Amino acid sequence: MLNDRSSLLALLETRRSGRPREMVAPGPSEAEIERILTIAARTPDHGKLFPWRFVTVARDQRGALADLLARALPEHHPAALPAHYAKALEFAHQAPALVVLVAAPIEGHKIPLWEQQLSCGAAAMNLLLAAHGLGYVGGWITGWAAYSERVRSAFCAPGERIAGFIFIGTVGSELEERPRAPLATVARRWVPPTA
Repeated sequence: MLNDRSSLLALLETRRSGRPREMVAPGPSEAEIERILTIAARTPDHGKLFPWRFVTVARDQRGALADLLARALPEHHPAALPAHYAKALEFAHQAPALVVLVAAPIEGHKIPLWEQQLSCGAAAMNLLLAAHGLGYVGGWITGWAAYSERVRSAFCAPGERIAGFIFIGTVGSELEERPRAPLATVARRWVPPTA
């Protein structure tokens, strides 16, 4: 069973993202979103910089998000067809809950930028695990909108960027496992250098 919540280890062993376009209601309540974000913020953070932000987009704001994407799309794809606009509209309205994860690194700080970026990724993973732990499914998406300057400026301060759109909802169709790297291909024992 995917996203098995019978124990913490079972959840970690079976966690699987869902496709946002297949997520249905119910989604997390306001109190559950607050709990999810509180858990997400409990992430490794060298220097206690909090180099990430969470921006929630309410259901009644999805039309405004769709309008933003429609204005940004021709800047990204000048030859966009009606099907591209329809896909952007679908993106804006999918899943019951949406959190935009913003990478907010402190430039020039003694904590290297790379470590701050890793902390942002860890916050995303904590967010997904918290959503799964509460019985929902999450999906972390980027795509062209995450790299659009118009979309970025609607969510971010100067120097920040969108790390992803994290959609949360209830599984609408059965989750299927995806291929995982065989452990032997991604893990090895260290061999000390001889000289």
